[in-house]
Amino acid sequence: MADVEPIAELNEGFSSPDAELRPWAEVAEVLAAAEIFWLSTVRRDGRPHVTPLPAVWLDGALHFCTGSAEQKTRNLAHDPRCVLTTGANRLREGLDVVVEGCARRVTDTARLHELAALWKSELDWNFAVADGAFRDGAGRHGLVYAVTPGKVLAFGKGEPFSQTRYRFPE
Repeated sequence: MADVEPIAELNEGFSSPDAELRPWAEVAEVLAAAEIFWLSTVRRDGRPHVTPLPAVWLDGALHFCTGSAEQKTRNLAHDPRCVLTTGANRLREGLDVVVEGCARRVTDTARLHELAALWKSELDWNFAVADGAFRDGAGRHGLVYAVTPGKVLAFGKGEPFSQTRYRFPE
């Protein structure tokens, strides 16, 4: 899926009086440049689960890899809805981005090779592709997921503070 231009709305209740919409290109740049995201999922009993992990932005979706026996994998099998966040840990500068969507497994061999090359070029991680997943140098199996945004929030920090919501046409 190629990048889709979302519909942007400024939340004036959480923005400075002189704030303006943050351009989607700026948000997409943050998503493409970030190395670490925080993935939030929900356990079967309703408790939250949050963990940091690397992710890559490609063709309008965030992609991440996780082991088949990990908690986040079990959570996503039960409920694919999740949130990925990234940004700066500063109050008065930067742009924080929250991506809401559903995680779906990526098993297409050509797509996995494309993602493995991206992981190598952006994060210097080596993955081989086998059996619809990644394999690392130790032979561990890594499932790959894609999260296409349903909604994105961008929080501009520093004057003017802003909160922009992006909705994606279905």
